[in-house]
Amino acid sequence: MSAFLNLPQPPPGKLTPALLALQKAATAQLPGSGFSTNMRPLRERRTAPLHPFIVSDDAPCPQNQLMVQGFEWYIPPDHQHWRRLSQILPSLSHLGVSHLWIPPACKAAHGPDGNGYDIYDLYDLGEFPQKGSTGTKWGTKEELVDLTQIASEQYGVKILFDAVLNHKTGADFKEQCWGKQVDPKDRRVELDNESQELEGWTGFEFPGRQGRYSGMKWTKEHFTGIDYDDRTKRHGVWKLGGKEWAEDVDEELGNYDFLMFADIDHRHPDVKADIFHWVKWLSRQLKIGGLRVDAIKHYSFRFLRDLLRHIDREVNDQWFIVGEYWREDSEFLAKFIEFMDHRISLFDVQLVSNFSRISLAEEKGDLRKLLDDTLALWKPDNAVTFVVNHDTQNGQSLETPVLPFFIPLAYAVILLRANTGLPCVFYADLYGSFGPPQPNTQGYVKFTPPTSGGAILPKMMLARKLWAYGTQYDYFGESHCVGFTRCGHVSQSRGDGVAVVMTNAWECASKRMFVGRQHAGEIWTDLLKWCFGQVVIDGEGWGVFPVGPRSVSVWVNSTAEGRAGVDSFTFDFDIYGLYKQQESTPIATITR
Repeated sequence: MSAFLNLPQPPPGKLTPALLALQKAATAQLPGSGFSTNMRPLRERRTAPLHPFIVSDDAPCPQNQLMVQGFEWYIPPDHQHWRRLSQILPSLSHLGVSHLWIPPACKAAHGPDGNGYDIYDLYDLGEFPQKGSTGTKWGTKEELVDLTQIASEQYGVKILFDAVLNHKTGADFKEQCWGKQVDPKDRRVELDNESQELEGWTGFEFPGRQGRYSGMKWTKEHFTGIDYDDRTKRHGVWKLGGKEWAEDVDEELGNYDFLMFADIDHRHPDVKADIFHWVKWLSRQLKIGGLRVDAIKHYSFRFLRDLLRHIDREVNDQWFIVGEYWREDSEFLAKFIEFMDHRISLFDVQLVSNFSRISLAEEKGDLRKLLDDTLALWKPDNAVTFVVNHDTQNGQSLETPVLPFFIPLAYAVILLRANTGLPCVFYADLYGSFGPPQPNTQGYVKFTPPTSGGAILPKMMLARKLWAYGTQYDYFGESHCVGFTRCGHVSQSRGDGVAVVMTNAWECASKRMFVGRQHAGEIWTDLLKWCFGQVVIDGEGWGVFPVGPRSVSVWVNSTAEGRAGVDSFTFDFDIYGLYKQQESTPIATITR
């Protein structure tokens, strides 16, 4: 929370009308208006620097890294996903992917249909007959082991395991317990004067596993709260008797320790010991390169810091760890990263909000503000940037719409800029999406192909891999047309660079930009082929780079190292074989 991280608090009774309105919206839980954001305007905000980002040719310049989120929310439950990911590893490696974030692989309460965030058993990776199946929605443990081995040993891709450690659900039996119902909009407020008798689903015996790997049986003592009383058949939020919410959590909704299901008590010594044992066990089961840690705003900051230190000490101090902390407050997230000894990276929530807000404003959006107050400005080495993910896509709880025309612009920002974090490309933007289900269609869903037919994003990824290196110059002086250049680095692709220009206006535009004197006389063309013609770099290293209406252009030397291969590259996004099933008429639907 803000006080815990020594951030300033708003003075009592001194909130401005705008802040009071935001607080009211937060209380109503309107999208993007978390209670914690009512303090946001009272603290520092950062804007993108105007000076160049200089990279000397004498400085080391390792190859760019790139993450792909290897799933979307609406993947059909055909239990083939681990196999599919194994099959596309060669293609992902070719595109420069260094990290692959896979969906939660533990047994879900909904068994063969659960996405894994409905976590049941940490120690069942699709190995035991529990919850209606042996495998998970994604496949079997054997297939998962194969995926991680192929990724690590053949392609050098680090698999990031999605760890869901905040709650459990799908209990094997219910228990009589006592607790007080709390206000769901402010969990500090108890609605009951005295504890009430409850029946909670808090008993976990994992009968299919029969104590293998861990003998711990979970009971009501291991949880702080529940969201359903089976005695009265009521939904709500109950704090269990003898328990208190953790204090070192986000202050949204007063105290956001409780999120859903049976909320884990990370202060209980048995819980801490078992989770510490699990992460060490996990490293021996799978060849993974790190974790994506789910919902970290909802449990003890101290516990998470202890877990990270345990990983460094007992597991692997080279693991990459990224946490999901959904808060549009980069100063707060920066302080959180500092509290975690800079051992964790976080997703750049402010950047996604900027993309959404500016794209929805269409031609009125101000492109100069794309990078304002992003986590990439505060902590570039600990930011993971993205455009869409499974939580923000259409129909999900954190839906943050980015208009289709703007998605390529946003990807150009996260993929091709310098010193702006590790970019994460969304699965559905590469391979399409099956959701959300259409209303009143009895489970019939339409397959939506990826953005721009799958032709543009892979070329941007290749541009990142080959040419997005070296010194960066920004041209952010106009509200509707901005650009930047990367001058290249002698250690990468003979020093070839890129020039990016974008506009959200309905007219063509252009930018005069500097790419370096070393490129004088070169002829540059648009890699994306959305803007025809060529740009000749003058003797001083400048060129005038055009862009089409509501578009982005990525200009590269026409004879750059690797350019011919990129120009001829065709990305096969048909991972499900929907378009291969018929030669003449594409199949664009699937029934489930």
